[in-house]
This record gives sequence, C-alpha cells and structure tokens, in this order.
Amino acid sequence: MILQALVKRYEDLLGQEEAKVPRLGWGKTKVSFGLNLDTEGGVEDLFVLRVSQKTGKKEVMAPRTLEVPMPVKRAVDIKPNFLCDNSTYLFGVDEKGKPERSLQCFQACRELHQKVLGEVDTPAARAVLRYFETWDPGQAMGQPFFAENQKELMAGANILFYFDGKSVLQDGAVRQAWQAYYDRTDSGNTGICMVTGREASLATLHPTIKGVTGAQAMGTSLVSFNAPAFCSYEKEQGGNAPVGEYAAFAYAAALNELLEDKAHKKVIGDTTVVYWAEGGGAVYQDVGLAAMFGADEGGGITDQELSMIFDRIQRGEPIKVEDQWLDTEKHFYVLGLAPNAARLTVRFFLTDSFGNMLRHVGEHYKRLEIVKPAYDNFQTLPMWKLLSETVNKNAKDKTPSPQMAADTLQAVVMGRPYPASLLNGVMIRIRAEKDVTRGRAAIIKAYYLKNGNRDCSREEGVLEMELNEQCNNVPYTLGRLFAVLEHIQQEANPGINATIKDKYFNAAASTPAQVFPVLLNLAQKHLRKLSDGQKIYFDQQIGGLMERIGEEYPRRLNLPKQGSFQLGYYCQTQKRYQKKEEK
Repeated sequence: MILQALVKRYEDLLGQEEAKVPRLGWGKTKVSFGLNLDTEGGVEDLFVLRVSQKTGKKEVMAPRTLEVPMPVKRAVDIKPNFLCDNSTYLFGVDEKGKPERSLQCFQACRELHQKVLGEVDTPAARAVLRYFETWDPGQAMGQPFFAENQKELMAGANILFYFDGKSVLQDGAVRQAWQAYYDRTDSGNTGICMVTGREASLATLHPTIKGVTGAQAMGTSLVSFNAPAFCSYEKEQGGNAPVGEYAAFAYAAALNELLEDKAHKKVIGDTTVVYWAEGGGAVYQDVGLAAMFGADEGGGITDQELSMIFDRIQRGEPIKVEDQWLDTEKHFYVLGLAPNAARLTVRFFLTDSFGNMLRHVGEHYKRLEIVKPAYDNFQTLPMWKLLSETVNKNAKDKTPSPQMAADTLQAVVMGRPYPASLLNGVMIRIRAEKDVTRGRAAIIKAYYLKNGNRDCSREEGVLEMELNEQCNNVPYTLGRLFAVLEHIQQEANPGINATIKDKYFNAAASTPAQVFPVLLNLAQKHLRKLSDGQKIYFDQQIGGLMERIGEEYPRRLNLPKQGSFQLGYYCQTQKRYQKKEEK
C-alpha cells in the first residue's frame, strides 16, 4: 500500500508541467565541483558548484543538488557512475591507502564511459572519452587544481564533467546515449511486480532514501535484505519482495521529493513525517501542515483560516483556499519514518479522505478548548506544544517520547482514542513540577472526553471549557477548594515564594482525607491576618465548597479522579485571575 501510493505520487508529479522528480534512469545528487575539459580531454579547471545555504543562523557553503544519470548503490563492490562521481572513480586517487583499488575504480569508470559514448560523435562526448584516454592517475596529486581542493575531493565530494563551460549533460546526444544504455540494463531477473501487478525486470537493490532525520547522511533503504534470516525460500536480496525496477525507482523518487521539501516535512520525536494528497497540489499539504502541526508552522494558513476550514468541514460546506476549491474526497496520506541502523522503520502510514482527516483534527482541537491565561497567545495548541507538556523543561534533551509522539499524531489524525502514554506523561510532569498548565489541563480534558471514564465524565460537569461552579463532583470540588486555600495563603502573605501547592499538592490530589484537615486548619490561621471583608468572602467560598464535598473526604483518588481534581484546581485558579483582569 505504501509503495503503491508513492508510485502514484511519482506519476502525478511527472505529469506536471514543471516535474519535480527525475525520469527513469535519472536521479538527484549533491555535486560540489565541475571538471571543465577542453577539446583534447585536458582539464582546463576545476570550479566550485557549491552554493550559500542558511543552516539555522549560519550561512554555509553546501553542494548543489542536480539531476544526473541514475547514481548506483554501492556497498564494497566497484560500481562507477556516469559523468558524475567522486575522485576515486574520476581521478583514480583517494587517501584510503589502497592505490590498486583506486586504479581499478578509475578503469571501471573509463570502461563505462566508453560503452555509453563509444558511438556518440559530438565534441562533448569526444572530450570525455579523450580525458579517460589521456588522464594519468599517478600525476593527479601534482595538479594545481587538485591540490587546492584536496580536502574536499578526498572527502568524497561529487564532480560533474563540463565541456566549454557547459555541463556535458546539456548535450542531447549524450543524454540519449545514457537513456538507451540504462534501458538495456536490467537485473536479468523477471517476475510479477508486487506493486504494479505487471511482469517486469525485478530490482535487486532498491534506491536509497535521503532526508530522514537521524538516518545515515548517504541514504538508507526502505526495502532491503542483507542477512539470511531475512530471506525465504533461498531467494536473495530483492527477490524476497519482488518489486519491478520502474516501481522501485518511482517510489524512491517520490519519497525523496517529499523529504527534500523542507516546508512540508516535520519531525516529532524521532519520526520524520511527510504527507500528500493523491493527485493534489501543494495547497493540500499547506492545509494538512497547519491542521496537524499548527498554523504557526508555516504554509501560509492563518489561525482564522484554519478555524474557518474546520467549521466548514463540520457543516459539510465546500472549502476554498488560495482561490482553489479543495476536494475533500481526495485520498490523503501521512507517512512517518524513523531511522533504524542502515534501514528505515515505518512508524505509521495513515490514509483516509482529506475531509475525514480534517474533521478528526478539528474535533481534537474542540476537545482541547479550555480557559487560558491572559499571557497565553496560542489560539489553539499545536502538536509540538502539546507534546512538550510531557517533557521536563529543565532537561537538556526536550524531545518527547518517540513512540508516544507517533501514537498521539495517529490518534489525532484518524480520530482514535488517545494513547495512555500521553496522559501518563502529563501526570508525571504535574507530580514532578506541581504545576497544572493550560496544555496539561487541556490534555486531561481531551483524553477523558475521547477515551471516556465514569470517574471523570462530562455528565458530572467536570470536562467543561471553563469553571463549572454548579459541579458536585467531589474530586473536582476538592481541586477548587485547594485553589481557594492557596489564594487565602497568598493574600495573607503577599510575595510568598512557596505556597501550600509546593508541599501538599500531590498528597491533596491522591489522599485528600489526610491532607485537607491540615490545610483547613492552616487556612484559619491565615484568615486572621485578613480584613473582615476578606474573611467573610473566603468563609463563604469555603462553606459553599464544603457543602458540595459532604461530611467525609475520600481516602484515595484514582488516576481519573486525580484528573478531576487537577481540572478543578486549574479552572478555579484561572477564574481568580480573570476577576483581577476585569477589575
């Protein structure tokens, strides 16, 4: 299913006027230098092709990504590339201390170019052939152009042939010769392709995938077999998953294009996430980016536009973005990839109609709605903000749990129950920091609204957006009472650094029968320091809440009831600050 969707993506891109993907037999690679030849195959100069690129706050010189003849996939064997390769193959030298092997690489490269260009009679082709006839690997180190760039060349930088200041690939006859050579080359093994369902030459090795965060920079494999334990029925390598060479090339080209698009690629935990609509343009990705990760992540979609989109989806009305009507019935795909040694792990692959996914995300944001502090500028809680609530703010590595992050995204996009690990992560941070933030309160509310629990339910008025003063739920009311007692202490001791929350919050939320008598006794002492008007006001508040609690405090509160306690505390605290702002 994944490979079929990616092949379809490749064909959609190929049909566009300005194709973003290479055709069969061609690929994109990073090129650092151009080797300019004269008519006799001599080297006129070696010039830099690197371009300035912004990485974070720094400007660095990075290789230029160019379309070149399809690069081969190497292990330890000798396999040359056509017209674009490193110094080992084009110059016959390296610093690995194996001059004989370097010479073999150069000879293999010369033979390849003679096979491809042997019958091409153009100046550029003749210059390349002449170069391989006259170049002496033993004299390479003494060349001035080589000495000036030796460090980069020895590090494996790619070099592309030029003739008379122009890339040899601009020669139409050279391109045709390569295409004919590539089309004649196959694995020698034919069968039914499991992706297309047609008989085809099967790929022995699949192209590499680049751009997954944390994976090898040189590229990793999505499909590979490199040990007997992974093979069946004595089949070797690609024979264990018969995929035609065209399908292997197409899915890799489409996936690499998605991973190169930094504007629409996101990372959560250790998972790199890409997404696309079948047959759709970038506008679907823009809306998907804003919906899944927040409008502040880019894509040109504002919070107001996103809210309008969710409202229209819920009402079943058509959506227009950037003067384009969106087809909500289009298939939308979300693919999550994580590094795993020399391979990629598929964390998840989600597929549904574009409208259904937006509907699920909109419902998720609705569940998260809760009263917020005045200083909080987030209209909605984006995914990164949500996941950060499970992370220790003082930790050096603020990356959330990879599996929890992936499970949460799946739950949001597909409308599934939230993972228990999300709630557990929030509860751990509340116990450790004794702080119920907007994000943590919103997660508790959304979790029990979606997953359901009789100890923390909407029916009792706990899971509301704002403070529910009519709620009779005991844990919720205890949370409110704790907030009132903390308020009394702060009024009695202005500027106090540590409140009862720092010492008693966790115990009050889990074993209220042991803690609240102590807190009420302490509150009476604090009330003596206040004015008569304040005493009356706080006595009325305490009395009203005590009537709802009853004669006995619960001995213990389980996890859902602790969530009710924390929601009551949060909403009561926000109500107090709201009144101050009104005054």
